[in-house]
Amino acid sequence: MENSEHYRKLENMMHSAPFVKLTGATVVVKNGEALITLPVRQDFYHAAEAMHGALYFLALDNAAFFAVNSLVEDVFVLTTSFTTYITRPVSSGVVKSIGKVVYRNRSQFIAESILYDSNHEEIARANGVFVRSKIPLMDKIGYK
Repeated sequence: MENSEHYRKLENMMHSAPFVKLTGATVVVKNGEALITLPVRQDFYHAAEAMHGALYFLALDNAAFFAVNSLVEDVFVLTTSFTTYITRPVSSGVVKSIGKVVYRNRSQFIAESILYDSNHEEIARANGVFVRSKIPLMDKIGYK
């Protein structure tokens, strides 16, 4: 069952995070899915003038994380493992990461995410394991 109020509160939670504010990343959350959009900027470059892998990770992990948390309405989920595969550099445009929950059981969720450049070409992918935490979703963490 979809809960659009829950999705909007998750979006607010991401958008209120200090690090995310620095990057300009945005999220759209749906049932079991999330889309992260991130502008590529020169201040994100590593020495070889392409976006640093830390920003790839941010987009991939957040897409998978919010896809999972869309299915959990009472607590914050935690990333317990996350494997990334960076396949191509990017140095301009906007990247988009699409995360989807691919498996769940009583104790864990598995989600995958794919990062695309402005030409809709895949530049990275990832998969991770997520679990429920004991941290309630509340105003204090931006869930409002």
